[in-house]
Amino acid sequence: MLVEEIMKTDVYTLRPDQTVKDAVLLFEEKHIRHAPVVEEGKLVGVLSDRDLKDALPSTFATSPPPERYENKIENIMMKQPITAHPMDFVEEIALVFYEQKIGCLPVISGNELVGFLTETDLLYKYIELTGAHQPGSQIEIKVPNRSGVLYEVSKVFYEKNINILSVLVYPDKQNTGNKILVFRVQTMNPLAVINDLRKEGFDVLWPNIPKTNK
Repeated sequence: MLVEEIMKTDVYTLRPDQTVKDAVLLFEEKHIRHAPVVEEGKLVGVLSDRDLKDALPSTFATSPPPERYENKIENIMMKQPITAHPMDFVEEIALVFYEQKIGCLPVISGNELVGFLTETDLLYKYIELTGAHQPGSQIEIKVPNRSGVLYEVSKVFYEKNINILSVLVYPDKQNTGNKILVFRVQTMNPLAVINDLRKEGFDVLWPNIPKTNK
């Protein structure tokens, strides 16, 4: 999946010559926490709610200095921010978010701002990919780490006419000779398919339903 498929293209921006007050009003009105700062169509920085919090007077101040609100955004924004390209892979960009501990990424193409990506966008896309936003059941299965095993497990779901919403694969931390398959399936009662999986010799870890003779 590419960044251009999940990035926002309707981006709320600020100019470096605008004030802290302008930024506060924009953030409150649009319910956002980050905004790219653009000058003559070029990205020059990024402003976050944390930058604003640091720039604003303390909530305990009895007489907040008004000049704090007139401070220019160029004085408090993060300059030379990390950026992404529309054709970057989402998986790689997620790693950038994690390693750099950032909350947003401007998306640049041809030296122009074409989109904006936040950690919330990434999280929701993960929810969509796993099918967690749809009614269903989750089944975790320990399988040998060998070629063809995913097909063998999927065949059991096919024979039960159960739709698979998503599949995730994890390493087995206790045994590198195994891996964990996590299926999100479109059924609210997985008991029958769990029994069939066990009959085929698969180790169902979750749901931990007692074996039956059915």
